[in-house]
Amino acid sequence: MQKEKLRNARKRKGFTQQQVADYIATDVSNYSRKESGDVAIRKEEWEKIARFLEVPVEEIYEEEDGKQINNFENNTNSNNIGTLSNNEIGTVSGNYYCNIPEFLLESQRDYIEILKKENQRLQEELNALKKK
Repeated sequence: MQKEKLRNARKRKGFTQQQVADYIATDVSNYSRKESGDVAIRKEEWEKIARFLEVPVEEIYEEEDGKQINNFENNTNSNNIGTLSNNEIGTVSGNYYCNIPEFLLESQRDYIEILKKENQRLQEELNALKKK
């Protein structure tokens, strides 16, 4: 579900997606997916974006479409990060999951690509030295 209230507020304030992405420490493609509703926006991100746009959270917040799970609970009695609290199939209590923020995954994917290119460059350099 597209975040029209968020998009409209951002445009009204004259900010680009890149500026908001920089503020919430993600890349612009990930922020664009958040604004288009493809990636969930966490509670902390809603709050940061509202601060950046200088608007109340209620002015930009729109519910997720129910496909993403965003609820975290502090569970100090386990090694798990949170509990599964909303599931399209039904309620599942007592099951644990680990939810890694999308911006961290994107960052790691980008870094892996950089390392692959560097490995390829070094391999080509090594092959060139072997031919001499």
